[in-house]
Amino acid sequence: MAEYHAYTARSIHRHPCWQKLAPELREAVEVVSHVLPFRVNDYVLDRLIDWSQVPDDPMFQLTFPQRGMLAPADYESIARLSRDPDRADELSSEVRRVRLSLNPHPDGQLELNVPLVEGEPIPGLQHKYAETVLFFPAAGQTCHAYCTFCFRWPQFVGMPEYRFAARETDELIAYLSDHTEVTDLLLTGGDPMVMTTDVLRRYVDPLLEAELPHLTSIRIGTKSISYWPARYVTDDDADDLLALFRRIVASGRNLVVMAHINHPRELSTELAVTAVRRIRDTGAQIRTQSPLVRHINDDPAVWAELWRRCVHLGIVPYYFFVERDTGARDYFSVPLVEAWRIFREAAQTVSGLARTVRGPSMSTTAGKIELLGPAIVHGERCLALRFLQGRNPDWTYRPFFARYSETATWIDELEPAFGEPEFFFMPQLRSMMTTNPATSTGSPAISGRQ
Repeated sequence: MAEYHAYTARSIHRHPCWQKLAPELREAVEVVSHVLPFRVNDYVLDRLIDWSQVPDDPMFQLTFPQRGMLAPADYESIARLSRDPDRADELSSEVRRVRLSLNPHPDGQLELNVPLVEGEPIPGLQHKYAETVLFFPAAGQTCHAYCTFCFRWPQFVGMPEYRFAARETDELIAYLSDHTEVTDLLLTGGDPMVMTTDVLRRYVDPLLEAELPHLTSIRIGTKSISYWPARYVTDDDADDLLALFRRIVASGRNLVVMAHINHPRELSTELAVTAVRRIRDTGAQIRTQSPLVRHINDDPAVWAELWRRCVHLGIVPYYFFVERDTGARDYFSVPLVEAWRIFREAAQTVSGLARTVRGPSMSTTAGKIELLGPAIVHGERCLALRFLQGRNPDWTYRPFFARYSETATWIDELEPAFGEPEFFFMPQLRSMMTTNPATSTGSPAISGRQ
């Protein structure tokens, strides 16, 4: 495997691929990357992108900023200001304005998900659902390459007030000790797998040594199987990393690698296949999740191929998400009824082993809402939905109905069916949003208790 090289908008011109791009594509990278993050590496450039199909190639769309990711007026404004070095302050101000217009942290991540202990937030933690805590280790708050659709883009663009990061595990362990309802810890980012094994061990070892019998699963959210599989195969500390995985499993905990895989090509290289095998050989489980993203995987055949490939490699298909309401969602989102059609047609062509996948699912302020599909109830055409997870656990698997819409892409674009004034969960959600999201003794936002 070649030596690792990462590129940003300032350095991508050093790679031979830059000369393959038409001038308008180069301009789009330079302009859009002022607002949204751009980072890519040699493995993605040399092994995953089909340069003969650019700009339509899905892996190119997945990693290179596109002009359509910004509103036309915003694009022109950023482009104009970036051409004049004497207007750097104006450019900075305009970039911030555009970023704030893109809903940097959707669905209550800052307002509702951050735990409070004695009125103070715990840095680098989120606790939305009772059983699961998210932990953002500071050393893992970047990625081997950035996905253009990523809903965590504020982590990477120099907006510290929107960044989640924790440098130590002391507060995490104290919080977990007080919250025995938590069974799952998700290390996320960014990507924890950008850390060396020595650094990752500094976060993991205290968890294994602490008295936390209720913590039965440790998850690691990562794109590294796709963007840098050498992490598990040829990196200098790859064997040490896999030994750490074995230690987690030997502790009696379930280790799950939550792999973000958006297209079957990401599992097509020999290196990626070897990485999957080596991870599974440690006793860890791999589950995959991805949003449905226009220009990248909005085709049932692509999803069916991805799920079949996952099953063949021993990976469990887990979530089929709807593109979240942040960032360049107008460029990437797909109407909900179209998402359901793609999901259904893909599922029709795979075996039951691949139908572990759940979706289409929206990660909303209220919780993960699954679209079950169109229905006719009492003569009214509507959409059937249910909660897969809710801020109140009592909402879980509870069905509800919205008026049929061909164009809606998110829950806030849907209206309740049957003349109801609002969806059943809204009164309690409003109550949660006006109370402390979390305290050291639990809260409505986490436990569902009023």
